[in-house]
Amino acid sequence: MTASHLTSSPVYGLMAEFETPTDLVHAAKGAFEAGYRKMDTYTPYPLEEAAEAIGAHHNRVPLICLIGAILGMCGGYSLEYWVSVVNYPINVGGKPFHAWPAFIPVTFECAILGASLATVFGMLALNGLPQPYHPVFNSPNFVRASRDRFFLCIESQDPKFRLDDTRRFLQDFHPSEITEVPY
Repeated sequence: MTASHLTSSPVYGLMAEFETPTDLVHAAKGAFEAGYRKMDTYTPYPLEEAAEAIGAHHNRVPLICLIGAILGMCGGYSLEYWVSVVNYPINVGGKPFHAWPAFIPVTFECAILGASLATVFGMLALNGLPQPYHPVFNSPNFVRASRDRFFLCIESQDPKFRLDDTRRFLQDFHPSEITEVPY
């Protein structure tokens, strides 16, 4: 095949590089106000303003934690009930088989276990981890995201994304550089 027959690789998005966090937050707010929704910011340290600027307000981890606690609690209590009442009832000192006050400590501990496991695995799933490869790693200057640069990536999956229009839009924020991020 000749070079003229080869098609260019698909684009994951456009990455704009900024020197200051203020510039990044300004660009992220502008992109969100312009209607872009599939975008992310990359910074060398946590930047709450950048997350708020791209509309990342809703967090489902507390709900996942609550569901895990309820399931752990129900599971622990059910296990104790099944063992003490159904499977292996033993009369100890004339106490009833279903002595619920004795079940409370284990039920509480199972709720804590369920909540902690659900929180860890829910957080990993919501963050898309483990993810050993991500297309933004293909951006030439992206290694500086962990040192001294701030990046805004608008993904090509965004309904409003048009390569040339989005590039012109990002140039209005005067980034250091705008690069296409291949898959």
